[in-house]
Amino acid sequence: MSFGIDINEKEVFPVVHLKNEAEGTSAEIYAFGALLNSFKAKNSINIIDGFKAPQDAMDNITNGFKSAKLSPFVCRIANGKYVYNDHQYTVNKFYLAGEAIHGLLFDRIFSVIDSGANDDSAFVSLSYNYINKEEGYPFDYTCTITYRLEKDNQLSVQTSIENNSDIAIPVCDGWHPYFTLGVKVDDLHFEMNTTRMVEFNDKLVPTGNIVAYSKFQQPEIFGDTFLDNCFLVNDNDKPACILTNTKTGLRLIINPGKSYPYLQVYTPDHRNSIAIENLSAVPDAFNNKIGLTILNAGESVSFETSFSIVS
Repeated sequence: MSFGIDINEKEVFPVVHLKNEAEGTSAEIYAFGALLNSFKAKNSINIIDGFKAPQDAMDNITNGFKSAKLSPFVCRIANGKYVYNDHQYTVNKFYLAGEAIHGLLFDRIFSVIDSGANDDSAFVSLSYNYINKEEGYPFDYTCTITYRLEKDNQLSVQTSIENNSDIAIPVCDGWHPYFTLGVKVDDLHFEMNTTRMVEFNDKLVPTGNIVAYSKFQQPEIFGDTFLDNCFLVNDNDKPACILTNTKTGLRLIINPGKSYPYLQVYTPDHRNSIAIENLSAVPDAFNNKIGLTILNAGESVSFETSFSIVS
């Protein structure tokens, strides 16, 4: 059997390794935040800008939120406040420059609820039951994330949200991975399947306007471009984003399903990696409602994306 799985229970939390021995592809997943810490193919580097060790993730997750799951809201909530069903709530979690950012599950330890391997893939499912009433989101829900390592150096990721409350609840979903292809972002070729961008104000909160965007329609050198922006993925069969190191031939292809119609791109100051985030809604969606999912009691919704390495 080409595929295999190993779960290390001896760390501060479970660490899962998915492997494809035939192609030399592997993925490392931490139960902490259910985050993806490594993804590499034969003869390639780890394309994930991850953590050195499990304890490093626990100590430094809020320093960049590398690979963080964004749930139940994505990116930020303006001033940490939103109104739902005529009641105002204030998020009581992590703030940056006065805005609540990156959801409520980024530092939670998920439970491994299922795993397996066969001739076609290896997978693991991790789940977290959210029941916290003190963080400004007093709604019960379960977040289940399934990583599946497949042939042709592909990793698919499915997130399922189940509403365990007795009323409808607002939800969004997203990811915050940083990718590296072995050189500075400036030296990479970048291509996005988008012609439209969400307009932000000076606090990176959407104004409600959509503006045209013309860069990176074809592969071009990233150069000194700075991005901290949200884009609308064009509704066609092309990948949402392709990142290429032309010197080595290493390429990352990001191909989300229709459940992730937005792409947030951020270039950190160190420019050693680039955050490319699949989002189901735009930032501050709890207020502006753009892409917001209202999930009825007892219902579930799923979000899917995949990452492929060409080396």
